[in-house]
Amino acid sequence: MSGFLHQRPIHNPFSDRYPVSPRSSSISQRPFSIFSPTTIIVLLSLIIVLGVFFPWVSMPEGLFFSTKLGTTKWRDYTLTQAASFVAKNGTLIVCAVSQPYLPFLNNWLISITRQKHQDKVLVIAEDYATLDKVNERWPGHAVLVPPVPDAQTAHKFGSMGFFNFTSRRPRHLLQILELGYNVMYNDVDMVWMADPFPYLQGNHDVYFMDDMTAVKPVNHSHDLPPPGKKGRPYICSCMIFLRPTNGAKLVMRKWIEELQIQPWSKAKKANDQPAFNWALNKTAGEVDLYLLPQAAFPTGGLYFKNKTWVQETRGMHVIIHNNYIIGFEKKIKRFRDFGLWLVDDHSIESPLGKL
Repeated sequence: MSGFLHQRPIHNPFSDRYPVSPRSSSISQRPFSIFSPTTIIVLLSLIIVLGVFFPWVSMPEGLFFSTKLGTTKWRDYTLTQAASFVAKNGTLIVCAVSQPYLPFLNNWLISITRQKHQDKVLVIAEDYATLDKVNERWPGHAVLVPPVPDAQTAHKFGSMGFFNFTSRRPRHLLQILELGYNVMYNDVDMVWMADPFPYLQGNHDVYFMDDMTAVKPVNHSHDLPPPGKKGRPYICSCMIFLRPTNGAKLVMRKWIEELQIQPWSKAKKANDQPAFNWALNKTAGEVDLYLLPQAAFPTGGLYFKNKTWVQETRGMHVIIHNNYIIGFEKKIKRFRDFGLWLVDDHSIESPLGKL
């Protein structure tokens, strides 16, 4: 604050190079009392001014920047710091969110809170608005990994913005693995119906769910499914669990490499999932992979469209993915139709409260 105040130079009477005139000399010899009315008024005025402005001057951000301090302090918060703060028993649950998807984040968090795993959730914010909002409500549970993506809107599936948003995912996950943590990644258009951790059996490198709608036997194989017509399997990249092994790191590096080989274009309109499947297919002989049970982790194309299967597997569902549908409002409507849009009546259960 002091840098903004202009102070008039104080004249020192003892340094005056010019002799005083007889008139001024006679004035200076008059008796002076510190208790004169004028002096008392000046002193009181000075006390009032200092009382008002001194607290602001002593603050690091000063008067005009004090409100900004609370929102900017998270800009230097690193992934290493955030992971150390949030991880429980060496495990993190991670999502990546931009501001338009905050309602979905809240919905997802409510379902996780019901399974008592919310404390290990780390939100990777893809814009400053999300970083500030989450940490304002839930300090330390959001981090921004630079650089910040250009667009801050809800991206349509297949768009370049969607590709740029999702293609950052394997880099985030690889960083966390390099720090030595187990990590579960979820898209926020998911809802937890039960605790998924009992299903992460054994010590496999990578766990994932099938994105095919064809019904599998309840006791189906947990191996990577064979390649389809395009030469690769059809695994969902939206629900992954990784252990900090060389195998899991290899898959993430291969995923990053495949994304570089197959960039987005108007003709191709790629997304991150084919690259993930190519990475799995090309590393299958070197990595311990595990396909999660379909009854517990169904794709949205099965859960929301096959009523018979839902009835036959009732009580077995663990995480529901609201995919196989495009559009922000359409996803919300479908969640509402199936009683899975929890933020309408249960926002108090979220660590973020009502947004």
